[in-house]
Amino acid sequence: MEFIFSQLRMPAKNVEEIKAESNGLRGSLHEEIQDGTTAHVSEEAAQLLKFHGSYQQDDRDQRIARKQQGLDKAWIFMIRAKIPGGALTAEQYLQHDRAATELGNGTLRITTRQDIQFHGVLKGNLKSCLQQINGSGITTWGGCGDVVRNTIAPAAPLKDEAHEDAQRLAHELSRKFLARSRAYAEIWLDGEKLELGAPAAQGEADPIYEKHYLPRKFKIGIAIPPRNDVDIYSNDLGFISHVVDGRVLGYTVVVGGGFGMSHGKTDTYPALAKPLFYIPRDQALDAAMAVVLVQRDYGNRTDRKRARLKYLIDERGIDWFRDEVCKRFRGQTGPPRNVRWDTVGDLLGWHPQGDGRWFRGVWVQEGRVADAHGVNYKSAFRTIVERFRLPVRLTTNCNLIFADVLPEQRAEVDRILAAQGVPQPATLTPMRQTAQACVGLPTCGLALAESERAFPAVLDEIETVLSELSLSEEPILIRMTGCPNGCARPYNADIAFVGRAPGKYALYVGGSITGDRLAGLHAKTVNQEEIPARVRELLSEYVQQRLPGETFTAYWGRTHENGPAPHPSQFHVELAQRAGAKLEPAGA
Repeated sequence: MEFIFSQLRMPAKNVEEIKAESNGLRGSLHEEIQDGTTAHVSEEAAQLLKFHGSYQQDDRDQRIARKQQGLDKAWIFMIRAKIPGGALTAEQYLQHDRAATELGNGTLRITTRQDIQFHGVLKGNLKSCLQQINGSGITTWGGCGDVVRNTIAPAAPLKDEAHEDAQRLAHELSRKFLARSRAYAEIWLDGEKLELGAPAAQGEADPIYEKHYLPRKFKIGIAIPPRNDVDIYSNDLGFISHVVDGRVLGYTVVVGGGFGMSHGKTDTYPALAKPLFYIPRDQALDAAMAVVLVQRDYGNRTDRKRARLKYLIDERGIDWFRDEVCKRFRGQTGPPRNVRWDTVGDLLGWHPQGDGRWFRGVWVQEGRVADAHGVNYKSAFRTIVERFRLPVRLTTNCNLIFADVLPEQRAEVDRILAAQGVPQPATLTPMRQTAQACVGLPTCGLALAESERAFPAVLDEIETVLSELSLSEEPILIRMTGCPNGCARPYNADIAFVGRAPGKYALYVGGSITGDRLAGLHAKTVNQEEIPARVRELLSEYVQQRLPGETFTAYWGRTHENGPAPHPSQFHVELAQRAGAKLEPAGA
């Protein structure tokens, strides 16, 4: 399986050199995109392309056959729109729908960062697709790369101060941290102005990112207790709203979260964000700038696998980090506030907004907006948005919300969804409503096992177990990823399956339905067909020993000490042996 290693191969220059020599993230991108003789770009250009919102990939389902035929890989590109707070107007959503139909593989993928991803875009369609997205007022600039990524916030369109403030702050932070280079406008928009604030002239360093940008990606989120629907502790920087009598007085700031770890790199690991301090509302942007600048100045630039903020904080300590932030931030700080969480779940179904209108949360299986297997999400969503011109919110649980629905429109919205086979929330178990899987195969170059394509069938079998144990109404958080990098946030779930090889997963147990506890390794290798039995073992014990009204999260925390924290040593042996060595038996 040598193709996995080819996907991990780095260009001749390291990424820091590529960024520094790129002339504001231009490099040779313009020339390579214009070159119609190849279906892909060079490895150096692919590194810069990430900053513009796109990853170069190939269809892994076709690799073996094409190699046997002496053909090159089936090159494709993923494009990621940047959508602060997941908020889209009706026209913006429809423009994304059209772009996916005309230029991608016909589907939209809602992501854990409230973005939309387009898959299966050919190189010759890259520019047209980016132009269509930008034509709606949404950009892909900074959707990927070593910059501040899309800022996430609670998606529920409630007309209260806390939710409106969170959306406002998400947009403020997004504007603040957009890279100022004009490279994006020059390459994709034929020089058309992109609203970035004051753009840097060609050859000038970015005023925030300078010429090297950040050491790695940087993620910011905003959460409103008691609903941790943004998984705030998985972010590099988090703002937790402090609400008193309906007013947002300030935020508890948390730093250093991140769930990625690299198989074969034993000094990488997931981490939950730690409390830093409390700040008043009007100082949020300045505090964010100070945190980003410390990471820019001190983050690891010699080892990209150790370049996230969590490692800097673990190496230097939270007190050192706080001191460095305060040198750059002259605002008022105080001790972090106590926080209570109830769930990571979304508000699905119908809810009043608080202004006489309603919103409808729709569960989307693995966030894939497609027409498939009798469930026509794409057609249903397009019909509803076209007919009622409703704005849309995307959630970090990869679901979709229709906002501003008039009372008299509710019945027709429900009728359209039902006619297209879209499940009603009442028909879904709480477990199914919060479950999540990453994209995985066939497009992700890092995937070691199936995730999105396998997860629905796995959940079907787990739901049978739940029914037999009379647990169908229990809130249990289950997640699956195709590799240890943790894109679906498995490491704080009650139960998680992390791909280690085709059909084989590491089993983690002991996170929480509120997202504030790391899971531990429970079994190093579980075959996919064994998953229902393993879950049955865990839940049977829970049924026998739980206290009245006790959730699985609370039960596990009371009765168990978690296994070893997630760590690449639980995977790296397989990385070397995957090409043919015999794997250890399940549960070893």
